[in-house]
Amino acid sequence: MKKITFIGLGVMGFSMAGWLHRSGFDVVVFNRTKSKAEEWCKKYGGYLADNIEEAVKNSDAVLTCLGKDSDLKEIVLSDQGIIKHMKKNAFYIDHTTASANIAKEIYSYAKNNNINFYDAPVSGGQAGAENGALTIMVGGDKKNFSPVNLLLKSYAKKIRLMGRSGSGQLAKMANQIAIAGVIQGLSEALAFSKNAGLDTEILIEVISQGAAQSWQMDNRWKTMIDGKFDFGFAVEWMRKDLKICFDEASRNGSELPIAHLIDKYYKEIEKMGGERWDTSSLISRLNSDISSEK
Repeated sequence: MKKITFIGLGVMGFSMAGWLHRSGFDVVVFNRTKSKAEEWCKKYGGYLADNIEEAVKNSDAVLTCLGKDSDLKEIVLSDQGIIKHMKKNAFYIDHTTASANIAKEIYSYAKNNNINFYDAPVSGGQAGAENGALTIMVGGDKKNFSPVNLLLKSYAKKIRLMGRSGSGQLAKMANQIAIAGVIQGLSEALAFSKNAGLDTEILIEVISQGAAQSWQMDNRWKTMIDGKFDFGFAVEWMRKDLKICFDEASRNGSELPIAHLIDKYYKEIEKMGGERWDTSSLISRLNSDISSEK
């Protein structure tokens, strides 16, 4: 694969497309807000398409990083969408965090149009995208996965084919459920240490070397106690992801009591004006003297 299209230049997609360009691919970008695509081209020197047909018609692979299921229905599955304009036997890889159902629907639609589709949600946040160190969970056919794996290595430290179509999205749901609990636990530990009169920096130095260690602890403890919550993955998007988890859990019979509780906490954060705060803002519920620096 040489010619690549990237659609969706948000917090994650902007840097991911940049890594593809750095890796030597010929990259065409498209974004509904054209100024963002212009900014990307100014920084990386790639190509800007004015519409979806122009963006995808000659590409060996098309990648998207969008917001939610409804975006995919509009941009991918419509008669004027991505798949209808792609060349036969090309690859379509979607990095959107969405439902497993939409992934399966796209897979079927793509297969009927001779397109190889893989759902490939990512984990690692804005920093992971900027540093080319994302974790990618993939769903799709094993037989055509090799070129997809090579392509994704441009911005990933870990790539794993989880199973058939939709499996990538299911794995991302498990990821979000785990993260929600970790952030709440860290928030409570930090608030407790403050109330107990402990030196938080010394505390983290010690417990980060034991079983309590986590990515959130390593990367967020200082900003959490400083009330800095401007790191890209917003509360409103986490709630969107948790809603996907709850819908899937109702179908497969899973109980998610802690995730439901933390979703209520995030709702409280939104009422505090924090819908765009980083997910680590859970601590702001516990310490009244912590508020976001805007």
